[in-house]
Formats: sequence, C-alpha cells, structure tokens
Amino acid sequence: ALTFLPGVGFLLYLFIGQDMSKKKMFKLKEEEDNKFRDKVLEQGQRIREEVYHYSNPKFLEYEDIIKMHIQTSEAYFSQDNEVELYFSGKDKFKALLESISNAKRYIYLEYYIMKDDNIGMKIIDKLTEKVKEGVEVKVLYDGMGSRRLKKHSFDELKKAGGEVAAFFPPFVPFFTLRINYRNHRKIAIIDGEEAFVGGFNIGDEYLGLSKNFGHWRDTHMKIRGTAIGGFQWRFFKDWRFATNKDNVCCKIAFPRERVKGRTGIQIVSSGPDSKWPSIKDGYLKMICNARNRLYIQTPYFIPDDSIFEAIRLAGLSGVDVKIMIPCKPDHIFVYWAGLSYIGELLEAGVKFYTYEKGFLHSKTFVVDNLITSIGSANLDIRSFKLNFEINGFIYDEHINKKMVEQFNMDLKHCNEITMEEYKKRSNMVKFKESVSRLLSPIL
Repeated sequence: ALTFLPGVGFLLYLFIGQDMSKKKMFKLKEEEDNKFRDKVLEQGQRIREEVYHYSNPKFLEYEDIIKMHIQTSEAYFSQDNEVELYFSGKDKFKALLESISNAKRYIYLEYYIMKDDNIGMKIIDKLTEKVKEGVEVKVLYDGMGSRRLKKHSFDELKKAGGEVAAFFPPFVPFFTLRINYRNHRKIAIIDGEEAFVGGFNIGDEYLGLSKNFGHWRDTHMKIRGTAIGGFQWRFFKDWRFATNKDNVCCKIAFPRERVKGRTGIQIVSSGPDSKWPSIKDGYLKMICNARNRLYIQTPYFIPDDSIFEAIRLAGLSGVDVKIMIPCKPDHIFVYWAGLSYIGELLEAGVKFYTYEKGFLHSKTFVVDNLITSIGSANLDIRSFKLNFEINGFIYDEHINKKMVEQFNMDLKHCNEITMEEYKKRSNMVKFKESVSRLLSPIL
C-alpha cells in the first residue's frame, strides 16, 4: 500500500534509512565511564543474592521491575528520595527558577525544546547571572526541537563562561532532515542536590500562553536524594556525545544512601543507542503487574503490539484501566492513528477520555497503590525506539495517591469515549485512521 503514497522513498529515508549510520553515531557509547555502572551492578548482585535491605517491605512487590531496570538500563534503585510534583507550568518554572537562583556550584539543563521567548530568556538571563557568580553552567538542547532558537540568545551566557551545545544540530538553520534520534529528554540538575524531570519543555506555551492550545496540562517533578546520581550520569553521557570531547568533566554523585526521604526511585533512560527499550519494557511490566488500577495519561497513543495486548488483557482481567488523551492534537496524523486503536480496547473494558480543558501533554503511568512513572516518554513507537527519553519510576504510596487524585481532578475536564460514540465515526474519519495507522511505525 505504501507504494501508492507520494514521496514514500523519501519518508522511509527520513524515518528508517538513517539507521544505517547508527553504529557510527553512537560510537562513544563504549568509551563511557564505568564507575556508576559498577555501583549499579554491585547493587543488582546484592538483590539477586537476597542480601539487599528494602526500607519499605512493599518494594518487594515490584522487585521484578527493580531488577529488570538494573539489568537493562543500569538504573540504580535508591530509597532515600523526596519528590515534589508539579501539574502546571507556573508551578514548575517557579520552582526551577528558585533552584537556579539558589545554585552554588553547577547547573546542568537538557531540554528537547528551548525557546527564546519570555520565560526562555528569563531562564537564560538567570543562568548568565549565576555564571558571573562563579557557578558552572551547561545547557544542552535538541537541534530539531529547538530549531527556532536563535544562537545569539546565548551570547551573554557564553561570554560570561557558560557552555551551550546542540544535540544533532541542523546543517542549515531552522531546517533538518534528521528527524530521528532526537533528544526528547527534559531534565535539570542543580548542585547534585535537586533534579527536575517530566514533560515540560521551556517556552511560553507551557505556561498556557499559546493561542492554539490554551491551557497546558503536564506533569513534572523535583527530586532530592540519591536518585540524582542517575540524572548526572545521563547528562554526562549526553553532553559528552553532543560536544564530542573526551576530556569532558561533569559532576557525578556516585550512589551513597543518605536516608533523608523515603521514596524509592529508579532513573531509567532509553534511546537508539540502548540495547533494550527500557522505558517501554517498564511500561509493559507495570501493565502486566496491575491488579486493581492502571491510569495512563499520554498526548500520543500509538502502542506497539506488546503494549496493546497487555492493555487489552488488563481490561479483560477486570483491572480499572483508564487512558486519557488530548482532544486537541498537535500532530493530527498521530491523533488519528491513536483513535484507530481504541475500538478493540473499549470492547475489552478499557475506558478512554479526551481532555477538553486545553492540551494534555502529561506522560504518566499509575499502577495500583505504589508504583508510578513520570517522564518524557510518550506511549508511542517513536518514544520506544527512535527518541532519547528519560523517566523516573517511583515506588511510593503517597506519590501514587497524589497522582490518582490529580487524574480524578483531570477527569472533571474530560469527555468519555463510549463504544456508542466510537461507532458513530464517519467513513472519512475511519479512512484517515486507517492511513494514519498504516504509517504509525514512522509517525
């Protein structure tokens, strides 16, 4: 069927053909520092030998997920963390700016999208102030996601001594053919004391100021505790690759439990350079482990076969499965492709909702009463295989409860997609869904 679509050869090159140079692009992978990895593998060995102590006995219920993330993503399991959740851009940016203002040693930012609008320049100006105070500042942005970012926006920051790098920058300004292998991560690390991760990029639209999207509903979190070592290690590897420098020095706090908080966390990253699709596998294990409740928020719903079947089986098993997607798509083909998967899942007892208040960009999984995932990865094939992503897998009853409460609050602004309504779709909509689903592996 693809042979009847115009420009398909070009599309295949853009989305698939670039895999040919994959080994060359990620050659730095085997040169990375092994100290953090050794700590993780040592912890994994202790867990396998059943000599590792869990501060919360309930963590044992999800030991299979903990061991899997250690094995596939070298994700250290820390138990001493504190987590603060943000569900609006106003709260997230206020907290980020406060953390930047209080920085004493270093600030590392890594974002898919950075804009030089009001909030973007406010952050850049604050970073410039901190550099002048003697704070080390590194900023890494994605070359495609931030393609409209003007390079001169960083002139004062770089003049003051700050460092800026682009991940796969375009050969021609504002235009790039490399739409695969994008760094979709959104993280900030301050002094090794605080780290931010979630769905918010940097720009005014994430404050709800976009005329197209209006209110922007997203989820982000700030973490204090040993889990920050995972963010530092991730940033170090991304920065080293983007700058192509062997003598890069970033601060990494190797795991050492400080026992302040009580939240268990694993920082899991995945991408085209990963042997395993670790975040997708984490999602899959969460779905399969669900016994009572599975709440998902995602802006893009394009599951692969394994995720689709797992959700279907969860619905058929009597699990309370609720999936929330936006009513206002920012990528229309992705939206239509997502709709095509809903019918069979509705028949299995899965409930779908469209968020009507604005744009839903939150990427969250909430299972039963303990485990939650918050991060940058969407529930789509692109996030599973083609983008560089990062998620926090959180083991905590209190955080889980807060996420359930927020989900139920969001439901007040949703319309449920019933089977009766789904069957009323026009033939034109069904045609669009069919074409979009055909292209779903490359959307």
